[in-house]
Amino acid sequence: MEKNNTIVSLRELFSRYNYVMTTAELTKSKVYYADIKQLLVEGFIERIRRGYYRWIENCETSEVVIINSLFPDAVLCMETALFYYKYSDRNPAEWSFSIDKNVSKLRTNVDYPFIKAYRMDSDLVTLGETEGEIDSYKVRIYDRDRTICDVLKNMSKMDREIFNKAIQGYVKDPKKNIPNLMIYAKKLRVQKKVKELIGVWL
Repeated sequence: MEKNNTIVSLRELFSRYNYVMTTAELTKSKVYYADIKQLLVEGFIERIRRGYYRWIENCETSEVVIINSLFPDAVLCMETALFYYKYSDRNPAEWSFSIDKNVSKLRTNVDYPFIKAYRMDSDLVTLGETEGEIDSYKVRIYDRDRTICDVLKNMSKMDREIFNKAIQGYVKDPKKNIPNLMIYAKKLRVQKKVKELIGVWL
């Protein structure tokens, strides 16, 4: 570590990356393996995944920053999206997102934050994707209509109360888009469920 790389300057360095940096980014900034090891021992940073480090000393990093850093190719979905659209009043304990099924499972082996990855065909990952904002950070997230299609697809694995509130929330939402819903339902093979569980309320 260069002599002028004091803890203050290192904190400033991490701040330019929203307090999450990769080994490659650190090396480029002349912070090498021995330096990283020392910072870990002294409790200034923590390893969140192989090759990714978070500055933790006197710093509250938003979890969404870490999600964006670790999984830039993922799209927030299911319970995370339900809470975002206020279709659920339960703040999820984990971040749910869709990701290409061909992505290495090692990538989703992280200790923090808690995540739940839904693996799917690559052409379905971006279906219904839109841009949202959480904690003032831009995120990739499914729109309302794709979110409800996912809920219908995974209804057997969901808490019944969360499922019912999600359906009612969507039905009452003036921003829902039924033509979009039907397009997504066809591609996700949940047309029958849409007609049976959504259609009766429209």
